[in-house]
Amino acid sequence: MLFRSECLKLAKFKVIISDPQGGKSSVVELEESRAAPFIGRKIGEMVDGTVLGLSGQKVVITGGSDKSGFPMRPDVHGGIKSRILIGRGIGFKPSQNSLRRRKTIRGNVVMDDIAQINVRITEKPAGKLIEKPAEKLVEETVKKATIKPDGKPVEKKVNKLKNVEKSLSKQKN
Repeated sequence: MLFRSECLKLAKFKVIISDPQGGKSSVVELEESRAAPFIGRKIGEMVDGTVLGLSGQKVVITGGSDKSGFPMRPDVHGGIKSRILIGRGIGFKPSQNSLRRRKTIRGNVVMDDIAQINVRITEKPAGKLIEKPAEKLVEETVKKATIKPDGKPVEKKVNKLKNVEKSLSKQKN
């Protein structure tokens, strides 16, 4: 049995950070003391993002896999590897509806045997709004044609804000 201090020396994780708003993901590798906040956490728990270099953000552990490639399942308790009968879900995709198989999977607790941890950003700090000076913006009215359900076109006036510098440079050319 390994003690917590020994686990910290051996722990090395590859953390995949998913940003649902941006639709992108990035990879961060954590070793030894930087990996300590994840050891003993369960799938679904919230972790501070400063460990991953995301100051002011919160992330949720969504899953992972161990060094052998076995996936973590949220419904299997503990950090153990076990063989369970699975009908569908994480670790097994059946070709038929009634098909079930006994598969080896990992429990929902992050241990030192885990190689990859998947996290999702849930809370971001309030962003600073960048405001343009009011004198550089000009209001412009544009006519937009829309079609009613009876087939008759109707023109609507739509106000748009346009940057004066861009419009002046286009007029000079």
